[in-house]
Amino acid sequence: MPDAPRNDKSGERIAKVMARAGLASRREAEAWIAAGRVSVNGAVITSPALNVSARDVIAVDGEPMRTRERTRLFLYNKPAGLVTTHFDPEGRPTIFGALPKDLPRVISVGRLDLTTEGLLLLTNDGGLARALELPSTGWLRRYRVRAFGRGLTQQQLDGLRDGITVDGIRYGAIEATLERQQGANVWLSFAIREGKNREVRNVLRSLDLHVNRLIRVSYGPFALDDLPEGAVREVDTPVLKTTLGPEIVKAAQCDFTAPVFDHHDSDALPARERKERQRDRKNDRREQKPERKAERGERGERHPRDARQAPTKSSRKKFESGSGRGDRKRHDDTRNDTKRGNQRADQHSDAKRDAKPAAPPRNRKNRRDRTGGPRPSRPR
Repeated sequence: MPDAPRNDKSGERIAKVMARAGLASRREAEAWIAAGRVSVNGAVITSPALNVSARDVIAVDGEPMRTRERTRLFLYNKPAGLVTTHFDPEGRPTIFGALPKDLPRVISVGRLDLTTEGLLLLTNDGGLARALELPSTGWLRRYRVRAFGRGLTQQQLDGLRDGITVDGIRYGAIEATLERQQGANVWLSFAIREGKNREVRNVLRSLDLHVNRLIRVSYGPFALDDLPEGAVREVDTPVLKTTLGPEIVKAAQCDFTAPVFDHHDSDALPARERKERQRDRKNDRREQKPERKAERGERGERHPRDARQAPTKSSRKKFESGSGRGDRKRHDDTRNDTKRGNQRADQHSDAKRDAKPAAPPRNRKNRRDRTGGPRPSRPR
């Protein structure tokens, strides 16, 4: 008999364990728990305030939960016009709606504004995302900025190295370089470590510059390089482990030995989620299916084998009633009678033509008009 669920202080919150397994986000896992869909060691739980360890058996909808998935990191070139959220109350398109369907459940490392484009890190490990977002990690985030305004000097940008306070918010050291002036716009390179909300825009606004394009080109050791817009590229596990370093790996509790699941089929998901994902894929295929070609009747065309006159309603009824061979015979007889009648009519017309006297040969020199007199000559 399985042990009753116990609050193991040395373990992790059950919602966090479910999120690390790639089943759902923490909020979704808490909603599943409140709905009574989750059981621990055979007992249904209704509160997420429970710590579990590797010895506990967790089941969702009566099915054992799969093991934790390997820690993975993806580079995404975010286009402008997408919101960095799973659900937007205003109905705007989100990055998670634009991602490929075969990706695991991922979360973003930080956020990019609606109009900001460029590199966005995605991971399936919430612990890694949290570790990379912390200012204590010290990773530099580089941007290319196009701003509207004139008169900016490199000396003004050098003054940002000591930090700046804008609207009561203190921003840390900023590395900024003036690249070129292009008409009424100026191109800059910006490097920050904190990444506060709208930091680049607010700082440049204090310098009388209006940002009209913002591109993030790197996040720590990960760079955008030649990644196309809207594309996703996964960082190989050995490269990821080496790049993160032992301190971040330990702080985030990354697992690089766990298996990788096929999220296109999602066999390890709970039954309810599998059905929903299958239904979504079916709807996607239906939307991508090309439009139905017009029928021959709609195009006004007729196939060669359909050149005969279409059967009438009465003929179809006769055929369906099973009259069969007798009706076909009567139809053949009628057709033969019509053919014989046409032959007799041709013979009668030939005999009538033979009885008529032949017309005299025409003499082109003595042509006459209808009155019988000689045809007058044509005036010259």
